[in-house]
Amino acid sequence: MKTIKLVLILMFVSQTFAQLSDFNDINFMKADSMALACKNVGLHNLPLLTQKLTANLKTDVERFRAIYMWVCTNIENDYPLYLQYERKNKRFKNDSLKYSNWQNDFKKTVFKTLIEDQKTICTGYAYLVKTLANLAGLECSLIHGFGKTSTTNMDKLESPNHSWNAIKLNNKWYLCDPTWASGLQNPKTFVFNFQYNNGYFLAEPKLFAVNHFPANPEWLLLDDNAPTFTDFLNAPIIYGKAYTNLKVHNSPKSLYNVVKKYEHVIFEYELQNSINCGAVKLIIDNGHSNKTIRPISTTLTNTSLVLEHEFNSTGFYDVHVLIGDDLISSYTFEVKS
Repeated sequence: MKTIKLVLILMFVSQTFAQLSDFNDINFMKADSMALACKNVGLHNLPLLTQKLTANLKTDVERFRAIYMWVCTNIENDYPLYLQYERKNKRFKNDSLKYSNWQNDFKKTVFKTLIEDQKTICTGYAYLVKTLANLAGLECSLIHGFGKTSTTNMDKLESPNHSWNAIKLNNKWYLCDPTWASGLQNPKTFVFNFQYNNGYFLAEPKLFAVNHFPANPEWLLLDDNAPTFTDFLNAPIIYGKAYTNLKVHNSPKSLYNVVKKYEHVIFEYELQNSINCGAVKLIIDNGHSNKTIRPISTTLTNTSLVLEHEFNSTGFYDVHVLIGDDLISSYTFEVKS
């Protein structure tokens, strides 16, 4: 029994830093073109769709890429269905029998909407990626857990609210989020706009953990320094563009911070690529007005980016970090005298 536990521990520890850069020698143009060529193929015959997507691709990572790209560029995020899920989840959470019956009925609704309308919520995205990958002979898991965005009410995050995937390639596990990669939904009009974000494909686990926490923490794919659920709840807000600019978010570790007036506040990141330091800006919002400024210091060493800022007045401030026009992260500071 101890031997089995040790093997499982070693299996997950060995996954640290599994990310897209492991496949820098792979050109995904052919896989992406296969996904584009299958645009009008529906979901009524999943084995046929899988065959069309993967038949002419040589490597497992290319086969998975074609499947993932197809799902992200053909399946719409169904925001009204998500709102329905949220309402019913709150309504029945304290009645186990009604909750179970509702869950069974809702799964049927999700599946029917996915197949007939090619619309779904996060569980449908992850289910479809897993199913197609498994049909292609790939080992892929559906991961349930907690997802955090700028609109998530952290005080009421009591049960898992998001799903994503883990895919095994070359004996290593990698993380993907097809829902957040697919595009953006207007919460007022419910209009969905496809806008593929490649940053969620084989994402860096340390960055992924800032706004994803699996129900089974082993799926963080991190070592002994893995964040706790409390760390996740307290973490800052990062946005989709963080995944296209950053490898790792280092500090501040928390969304809410207390500092003193004139104290130097440090922001640290590992970038995917070198940038022009002049592209880095801060938006400082005091609740009444906001201003866009340069950090008092911006240091770039290879791909390590360090910013410094200081507050010259007490109060509460929201600070947003931008690289060019890309919104990267947000924090709140209480500044004391």
